[in-house]
Amino acid sequence: MARKLPYLAETSPCRPQKVTGVARIAQHARVTERIIVAERSSMQCELLARALRAEHEFEIVGTASNCKDALCLLHQFEPGIAVVSTDLQDGPGIGLDVIAQVRAKNWRTRTIALLDRSDRQLVVEAFRRGARGVFFREQPYEMFPKCLRTVLQGQVWVNTTEMNYLLEALTSHQTLHLIDGQGNSMLTPRESEVAQLVTEGLSNREIAVKLVLSEHTVKNYLFRIFDKTGVSSRVALVLYTMSRQDQAHRRSGIDPGDEGHFVELAV
Repeated sequence: MARKLPYLAETSPCRPQKVTGVARIAQHARVTERIIVAERSSMQCELLARALRAEHEFEIVGTASNCKDALCLLHQFEPGIAVVSTDLQDGPGIGLDVIAQVRAKNWRTRTIALLDRSDRQLVVEAFRRGARGVFFREQPYEMFPKCLRTVLQGQVWVNTTEMNYLLEALTSHQTLHLIDGQGNSMLTPRESEVAQLVTEGLSNREIAVKLVLSEHTVKNYLFRIFDKTGVSSRVALVLYTMSRQDQAHRRSGIDPGDEGHFVELAV
């Protein structure tokens, strides 16, 4: 029977893991990436950390069960990955604040949100806050190391159902307009059109038909859009756009749930 992520009753807060002497030397000899685990109980922290250590490619540099401890560890170690439960001991949804802080501080850490199940609102909000993947406790544990490896490689961990959540949330909002720090448009009008259609889920062929272009021309536009935004895939462009929309909403005081607004997305 496939193992699932531990889901246990809450106990005492988690603390950073201490590895010293010979154990530390042996651990560094076999791991390549540092990871922090932020779960809602110390027991869940330890069970997940223990399972990941058995993979022999991850170094668990600390665990935490509240926002303050998690941010302290992130600031101290700036690990490759932070696995963050959406709910911490501080309360429901606090883990999303941790994820948002990682993005706001421009740390190199990539975050993965842990959820009990595939909840549309939580999935969308996790990616809006900057998560690079979502994983559900109801999924087999055997998929989890693959999730970590995928995100460490700079890719996004999301399945078709969750991707549809994101596309639906994104296309219900405003016209796409990316601007840089000086207020200048990052994309040409035509590139903006192509990017908008990508975020609506259209294929290259469908975009070509809609804009009366050849597929080759659409591909060239996409390469230029990827170069200007610093992303490397259509999925990453969707997440990048959603993340920038959320930042612009928060600066302007607009509720991300509102529709029909035109917002310039500063980069």
